Amino acid sequence: MRKLRYYRLLFGRLVLFLLSSISWGVPASATAADALAGQRPGGCPSKCGDVDIPFPFGIGEKCALQPLNTRYDFKIDCLSTHDGTRKPFFRYNEVTKISVAEGKAWMNMNISSYCYDSSSGTMKGKSESADFSDSPYWISDKDNKIVVIGCQTFAYMTINYVVTGCSLTCEGSTPADGACTGVGCCQLDFPKATWYYSPHFPNENYNTSKKTWTGSPCSYMTVIETTAFRFKKSYLNSTVFYDTHRGVAPVALDWIITYDHCDRAKTNKASYAYACISENSDCVDEPKGGYRCKCSDGYQGNPYIQGGCQDIDECRDNSTYPCMGICKNMVGYYTCSCNEGSYMVNNSTCVPNQKSAFPAKHVIGGSVGLVVLVISVTCACFIKERRKLQHIKQKYFRQHGGLLLFEEMKSQQGVAFKIFSEKELQQATNKFDEKQVLGRGGNGIVYKGLLKGNIEVAVKRCMTMDDQKKKEFGKEMLILSQINHKNIVKLLGCCLEVEVPILVYEYIPNRTLFHLIHDNHGPCVSLHTRLRIAQESAEALAYLHSCASPPIFHGDVKSSNILLDANLSAKVSDFGASILAPTDEAQFVTLVQGTCGYLDPEYMQTCQLTDKSDVYSFGVVLLELLTRKQPINLVASEHEKSLTMRFLTARNENKLEDIFDFQIKNNNNLKFLQDVAELAIQCLEMSGVNRPSMKEVVEKLSMFMKVMQPWMQQNMEEFENFLGEMSMVNSQVISTGNFSTEDSDVTALVSGR
Repeated sequence: MRKLRYYRLLFGRLVLFLLSSISWGVPASATAADALAGQRPGGCPSKCGDVDIPFPFGIGEKCALQPLNTRYDFKIDCLSTHDGTRKPFFRYNEVTKISVAEGKAWMNMNISSYCYDSSSGTMKGKSESADFSDSPYWISDKDNKIVVIGCQTFAYMTINYVVTGCSLTCEGSTPADGACTGVGCCQLDFPKATWYYSPHFPNENYNTSKKTWTGSPCSYMTVIETTAFRFKKSYLNSTVFYDTHRGVAPVALDWIITYDHCDRAKTNKASYAYACISENSDCVDEPKGGYRCKCSDGYQGNPYIQGGCQDIDECRDNSTYPCMGICKNMVGYYTCSCNEGSYMVNNSTCVPNQKSAFPAKHVIGGSVGLVVLVISVTCACFIKERRKLQHIKQKYFRQHGGLLLFEEMKSQQGVAFKIFSEKELQQATNKFDEKQVLGRGGNGIVYKGLLKGNIEVAVKRCMTMDDQKKKEFGKEMLILSQINHKNIVKLLGCCLEVEVPILVYEYIPNRTLFHLIHDNHGPCVSLHTRLRIAQESAEALAYLHSCASPPIFHGDVKSSNILLDANLSAKVSDFGASILAPTDEAQFVTLVQGTCGYLDPEYMQTCQLTDKSDVYSFGVVLLELLTRKQPINLVASEHEKSLTMRFLTARNENKLEDIFDFQIKNNNNLKFLQDVAELAIQCLEMSGVNRPSMKEVVEKLSMFMKVMQPWMQQNMEEFENFLGEMSMVNSQVISTGNFSTEDSDVTALVSGR
């Protein structure tokens, strides 16, 4: 009898399973179909511990939304912790809150530390990176800051392909509570549209607390929500910071549904790719890319499920929707009216009607007088605000050295440089419209502008500027304006009446060298064209180093900062990281700037930017031209992430031929390519003193260009003899030296890990 009941029960469950599969039309369970259609599947939990998990997020494989044609979903793992409680996690990061209305999520990220271990007498570090690629999350630039804490500390962070960091000291200064300004603590802005970061403490000798700052055991680097951090000087001589936050820092993230914009997503409603399925819901484009959903005005709830947006009963929430009269809730809105004998004031308050004892002319006269008084007060406030704004603009103008710049321009006749007003540049860029953006970088955003007279310009809004840079800005602008070289983008002027100055450059219509060589659908670029671009770029840098007075170090040489005009002639641009050659050789920079893959390892170690730093970065550009590969490939295997390391390994193994771009590689010019490669390797020497100067690089590239003349191709024997003689000359000018791939610090720098 028991066996019979068991088989009946088993048969009944099998029939229910088959019916459910047939009704949904897919072999999977009903929960999977629900998730595709934007419904919270039946049986899926809505909470994990004390944290609400609203749809499109879900706990488990088939409880979350899986957007079509994407490689990520909104799955949350609900795990048991060591104390027996259950908490939600996404990729080992604890989720503390999810908001559908704000399109945000909050997670706890591990804090990176570098501490002195008294038992072993060594420094021990823990670098905690975060990677939200192939996920719906962005790390919010508006809500978070990068924080570095410690004494005698040097730390930097790789964020996508950008490097940012700072060096700290406590000697000679006194840290203060709440002051994170460079003494024991620094605070950096987090870049926009970012999903990955990796902290580093690269120099063990520099990051040593025991030797240089007794009593400061640890250095820390982390991304943290701005409102959750306030510096305390007790963080420096103890582990209070780490212990208080239990090794994690709260971080705010933005999230989207897919990277489609609303217009495109709405065309895919039939395939459930459009997630705003509730009635009375709207699609919202995210400025950084993609879209999310929200309930329409007058509604609240979850726009990602059917019937999720419900009408708000405004009459029950008098604090948010004030009405001191008769409140009547309507679908999507409400009305507020008064009883007979009263009238409405300020759209919310009812006031009884009163019969005036004064004649009508007195009432009218009083009303006119009141109107005149209100207009007068309004005009006075407006004039005061205008004067206040003008005072602020004058303050910024003086702060940035505007008066000094004016005097210098008067004394030097013929300087083609203009000081623009903020109003002029707003008109030129349509109030800095996103549609006018030409590019974004670690130093600012570049917009296309159109000045009066139909003059096209490139307008760069810088992000930040330290106080020392502000003092010298006017003087440096005058020096940069005098740069006149055919292969350098001309600086036309600047705007000084804003908090961070705006630069105006000539507009170069073509794209960058980066797009030319890395665009998979781009044209075939000949070896002659590549070397000509390299030679023109090198001539521009040599001019900055040798002919400018004082010399100028670019500081961020890379293929995306080499623009190309209509004839593919090189134009070196973007001096956002540039500095004038310091008069004091011991001068350091406290904020390391540059681009991952191009940064000089010696610059990272010493915090001193030199002309040889530009030589190193130019060497990486030469590798790009020879291989048509990007400097950093984060998805490659460990030993192939860095183009520099990969190229040097191929050279040491006599396999350079395998790494050259197939479009320029043939038996006739293989020996020629190897000599160009040797020049690149000389530029990539670990020690700056062993690298050639940019002037010497120009001379060698000029020799290479002469060899490329068509008549040389007719006599290959003479071609090879000439290259052999040139190689002997090169070996006498500069020693190639060695680039050690065994140095762990160097490997970490060039690999971006």
